[in-house]
Amino acid sequence: MDFTKKFVKAKNPCADGFRWFLRNYRDGGNYQELLDALVEEGRVNDACWLLNQFGPTDAVRVVDAIDAQAMVFAGSLHVRGSVEVDCLVRAGRSLQVDGGIRAGFGQVAGVEHGIFVGDQLRVDGGVFARGPVRVGDDMRVGWGVDVDGDLQCAGDLRARWGLDCSGAATIGGNLQLGRDLTIEGDLRCERAIQVGGFIQARGQVRAGHGILAAESITCAMHLEAGWGIKAGAAIQVEGSIQAGEGVSAGEQIETGSGYGLFAGLAVHVDSWETGARVAASNKPDRLMSGWWAGPAAL
Repeated sequence: MDFTKKFVKAKNPCADGFRWFLRNYRDGGNYQELLDALVEEGRVNDACWLLNQFGPTDAVRVVDAIDAQAMVFAGSLHVRGSVEVDCLVRAGRSLQVDGGIRAGFGQVAGVEHGIFVGDQLRVDGGVFARGPVRVGDDMRVGWGVDVDGDLQCAGDLRARWGLDCSGAATIGGNLQLGRDLTIEGDLRCERAIQVGGFIQARGQVRAGHGILAAESITCAMHLEAGWGIKAGAAIQVEGSIQAGEGVSAGEQIETGSGYGLFAGLAVHVDSWETGARVAASNKPDRLMSGWWAGPAAL
């Protein structure tokens, strides 16, 4: 895609950015060449603005590694090694990294830090971001995910290790982790949450399908699942527990003061004994609905 002065002006660019374009590309230029030049000049915000205006392309770039202030690519980017950027890495389409990603750990004033991918994100190593992570499709990570900010993934998120997020997280598909899940904000997952370790949340946890943790679940607000909830150890929640089906814990189940446990919300009362069983080491104090089944058989 080639740009002309008239083409760019029609998008109402800022005066400073348009003057830069006239100085450097008076006769027009290629879309990706312009993005590269803006980043090279330190005009990362202008490069992101341009990508917002004109959208992604089908271009593919393969590089050995990235060690830069920023990377803005309109198409799909494949990095054979690792990515380390001071502020952000952004791909209009997919991003595949055979190593790991570190983004946002530099001091670049006035620029949003983080990882932004229009389609799928594939990383064989770990993901470390100081700033938000936004992925428009599935996210697959070979190691762990550490996000100092909010996390948004429109598809499934799978990581062989754990997830540590200092903000809120929104997952459009399933969330599957091999180890622990620690989150400071709310977690909303449209499908199932499956964790190979513990779940620790300072906000609310909500799953459209079920929640499964090999160890404990602790939540500073409400815990909700459209299907069932199961933990290998205790479930301790400072708000209420709401489940469409049953709730099972290897140890005790506790809700917050004045809050109850509501199991079987999507199950007919006559079917509670099979479809809304509540099992734990001791009967919960405020079991409002569901069938008490005694200690869980794990």
